[in-house]
Amino acid sequence: MDGMDNMMNAKQMPHSIEAEQSVIGAILIDPELINSTGETLIPEAFYRANHQHIFRAMLMLNEQNKEIDSVTLMDELAAESLLEESGGPAYLAELANNVPTTRNIHFYTDIVFKHAVKRQLIRVADSIAEDGYNPELDLESLLGDAEKRILEISASRGTEGFKDIKDVLSIVFDNAEQLDQNSGQTPGIPTGYRDLDQMTAGFNRNDLIIIAARPSVGKTAFALNIAQQVATHQDFYSVGIFSLEMGADQLATRMICSTGNVDSNRLRTGSMTEEDWSRFTVAVGKLSRTKIFIDDTPGIRITDIRAKCRRLKQEHGLDMIVIDYLQLIQGSGSRSSDNRQQEVSEISRMLKAIARELECPVIALSQLSRGVEQRQDKRPMMSDIRESGSIEQDADIVAFLYREDYYSRGGEDEDGEAMDAGAQDENGEIEIIIAKQRNGPTGTVKLHFMKQYNKFTDIDYQHAGMEFG
Repeated sequence: MDGMDNMMNAKQMPHSIEAEQSVIGAILIDPELINSTGETLIPEAFYRANHQHIFRAMLMLNEQNKEIDSVTLMDELAAESLLEESGGPAYLAELANNVPTTRNIHFYTDIVFKHAVKRQLIRVADSIAEDGYNPELDLESLLGDAEKRILEISASRGTEGFKDIKDVLSIVFDNAEQLDQNSGQTPGIPTGYRDLDQMTAGFNRNDLIIIAARPSVGKTAFALNIAQQVATHQDFYSVGIFSLEMGADQLATRMICSTGNVDSNRLRTGSMTEEDWSRFTVAVGKLSRTKIFIDDTPGIRITDIRAKCRRLKQEHGLDMIVIDYLQLIQGSGSRSSDNRQQEVSEISRMLKAIARELECPVIALSQLSRGVEQRQDKRPMMSDIRESGSIEQDADIVAFLYREDYYSRGGEDEDGEAMDAGAQDENGEIEIIIAKQRNGPTGTVKLHFMKQYNKFTDIDYQHAGMEFG
């Protein structure tokens, strides 16, 4: 019986018998083609069962370093008692004789592959529809499972093969030439901080950037400052923000204060001055012209983040993603995740994959473990990243925020809350410690933090210990 499984309705599954025959026939004529074809197709990609048997036998012969021809193929099929089921000797001879040309095998392969993906989608859609009628399954489970299964099909669409070094060098040369012509400009997406941009050359469009700090040090304010400065750049960059801890209105309030130098405490208590109101209005007008999009879904899944980012890029463009914060993201649910560290590792890998796929930097905020509180030198290190797993391996840049006054005023209590919080409202200096940079130097950048505005600004200083590594 033709087909990979029974159809649930009278419609015929997508397929092309001619393309399948041409792929197999071309390999019989030129056995070397099995290597390139085998990178794209698996036996189940073929619609007809006899074609699945034949292609599987070809792969077995190639794996055993045996020549692929009609004789060896018949022998392999006969050994599995599948020769007659595959059409017999006459059909194998017919396949080789009816191929128009072996030069078009890549087109034939593509046709077979696309039809196979469509059949997968149909089967998954049927299964999702059936699950929808099950009263015992809750909506979140249904949505998560549907998203996961669709993404698995998307991920199965194959990977790129080898790239010729000549083609790669041509791209590198063009990039170097463009950088030379634009000397003095930040190559990546500028953060708006002079010294940080000098050290990082801006954030690369494929980068995963981890910004980590203890609670109340200012990592959310720092990330929002970068987001709004990127969004108000002359190139009108589009920024997507995922806030898992605060609502969209709270984030917008913070951005208004930092953009307009509006005192956040006076805004919060309803005691703004006339000058505050003037600044507030100007800031609202400035931010309303930006392309900043906020999703404040609590406990969002990593698969939902990817789906929403894809849609945002398609509808509005997407130049930067900010996530506050990494440890609050839920995994895909693909494993029974008793081990939270493994789940966070999966999340960090997917964030890196999102950055590469959508070609935009992903800034993910991260909590630090309390181990940093036990050391005399409380500047964070890579090992302090909470539930770290593979975070430090996946990240292109790891930056830690450190405030001396945070600890001189008392640090944290047993619940992880900042002690002497009122005193920490004072302005102060903050260190941005670049502990890892895959393609650049490590070192420390110092910024000025104005707590009342939730705002970071440049200050003049001497670079501290810039090293490559």
